[in-house]
Amino acid sequence: MWTVSKCSRKRLQAGSSMDLVKHTGGCHCGAVRFEVWNSPDLHVFHCNCSICTKKQNHHFIAPKNRFTLLQGLENLTTYTFNTHVAKHTFCKTCGVQSFYTPRSNPDGYGIAPHCLDPGTVHSVTVENFCGEKWEESMQVHKTIRDMSKPEEN
Repeated sequence: MWTVSKCSRKRLQAGSSMDLVKHTGGCHCGAVRFEVWNSPDLHVFHCNCSICTKKQNHHFIAPKNRFTLLQGLENLTTYTFNTHVAKHTFCKTCGVQSFYTPRSNPDGYGIAPHCLDPGTVHSVTVENFCGEKWEESMQVHKTIRDMSKPEEN
């Protein structure tokens, strides 16, 4: 069970109700490391599109301005297909995709919660997303695009 540590915490903006913690994580071999500021209570998507099914991908979405690649840029490679909007990045050494740029949120990152270091996650809520019918699902799911937008007052 992951627990919330007494590590770095901050309020998103003055007047905001969302507390953020600094999550750190990376790939299996350790070549790729990152940090992301997000809630300790993760809202994770389980997508059934062709690539997410093959990779067993689960991810939460964060704005780009809350993500920092700490090391391993030279160790990342990218796979794209179809619209080429999604950038499926993974470690050249161990093959793990710890984060990527999702088609739904090209202004953010999809972060694999299982690639986070222990100690900062309080809870995980999983929501199914019908990626097999991607265009239709994006019309129905009105909030997914906003998940990569920084919160405003």
